[in-house]
This record gives sequence, C-alpha cells and structure tokens, in this order.
Amino acid sequence: MTDADLSYEGAGLRAERVSYSVGGTLILDGVDITPRPGTVTGLLGPNGSGKSTLLRLLAGVLAPASGAVTLDGRPLDRVGRRAVAQRVAVVEQQADTQVALSVLDVVRLGRVPHRRAWSPASAEDEAAVRSALARTGLTDKADRRWHTLSGGERQRVQIARALAQQPRELLLDEPTNHLDIQHQLGLLTLITELRLTSVVALHDLNLAAMYCDRLVVLRQGGVVACGSPRDVLTETLIADVYGVRAAVTHADPDDRPHIRFLGAVPTP
Repeated sequence: MTDADLSYEGAGLRAERVSYSVGGTLILDGVDITPRPGTVTGLLGPNGSGKSTLLRLLAGVLAPASGAVTLDGRPLDRVGRRAVAQRVAVVEQQADTQVALSVLDVVRLGRVPHRRAWSPASAEDEAAVRSALARTGLTDKADRRWHTLSGGERQRVQIARALAQQPRELLLDEPTNHLDIQHQLGLLTLITELRLTSVVALHDLNLAAMYCDRLVVLRQGGVVACGSPRDVLTETLIADVYGVRAAVTHADPDDRPHIRFLGAVPTP
C-alpha cells in the first residue's frame, strides 16, 4: 500500500480511517478508501473481512464509530439521505420480491430519490428509466414479470434500477453470486463500460484481476493491500490472506495477473 493510494485527491466518495463495531466486536478498523473517479475499485478479502460493512458505510446505511465517510469533502450525515440517494446507487447481493412487478416497475423505483412524495412521474423520470433499460439491454424485457427472469437478468434489472437514479457512484455487493460464468462476465463487462465510479465486492480473484482498475484487500477489518491488480495479487498475498497456494502469471496483453490455485497452505 502506497501513500499515493491513500492520499489520492478527487471529488467523490471517500472513507477516511473508518471503524465499525457490532456488540463489542471490531468489524472494520481504521480503513481508508478513495475510489478514483470513473474507475472500478474491487473489494477483496475472505468471508468476514468487512467488505459488506464497508459498502454499507460508503452508502450511508451505517455510520462509522470513528473516522468519516465523505462525499465531495462533506460528511455523509451533513449531505442528507435524499441527496446521497440521488448520487450513490447500491446493488445488493441478490434481490427478490413476492410482488408481481414488471421490469419497468422495478427500474422506476430508481427514481424515488428524485421525486416528491405522491408526485407523478415526470418526463425526466421516464427518460431516465428508458435510458437505464437501454444501457443494460433490457428494453425488450420492460413488460416482463420480475419472477420470470433468470438470475443474470435480475441482476441486470437491479443495475438498471441503480442507473435510473442517475448516480455518479455505484456500490455493488457480490453482484456475480449465483450466476453462471457467461452471466458473470456479461455483468462485469457492463459495469466496466458504465464508466461510473464503482466499488464492487468480489470473491473471485481472477474476475477482480480482469475487470477492476484498482483493488483493496481487507483482512480482519483492516486494509492489507491496495493498488493495481498486478501489484496486489501476488502469490505471497494470496497465501497470507486466503491461506491458499497459487501460481500467478502475467500473460495477459494488459499485464493483468492470472491465478491458478494449487491447494491450501499446509498448516504448521
């Protein structure tokens, strides 16, 4: 982790030395993250390392016990929930509903932060919804019922809902969970092509290497590495953080690492 990674200045979303505890258990401990505008930052780390909690802090759903999350230099609690919701969109791991909603209905929910209570949708709202459907390739599925879609299509709908918010920052928590390989690749390609400031929690290290511009690795609530995929995803780090032996090669034309797992690190 370099000083440049921690001190990068730029308008947008930023966490500075944030800590968070639950029931006396420290979940995050002095974490810094400054996503670079227009890039994809991957959050990595084993289960329980604090990835989902950090995303909730960045979204303003949780408040840090210490440190601060800021948006354009202002603490989130001073920005206001409505203003944050207009600016920062969140895609959860897996969304579901028992209500018979159409794809169009779900995507329209993204306009809620921009509308006054009980007010009808404006022309601007409808234009944002149609644009979100087009950008995610869902225009022809607008009238389909949510429950009839595949897992990959549902995730695209959730991203379309987020895009209807017209955000500048996009937070995604394990968006490829439960998807087959084709849909994983399609979803991450879509995210990178949006050119929003995106922070995405991932388990798959090879997917992170392929699609993320920068990586932040968490272990037991602290940042142990951050930087480019090439600099971060080393055999030593994978062994230390994940307890797995791996061979890391760099045959990709973009010099992105490829990881071949060899087995668990032997216990002493």
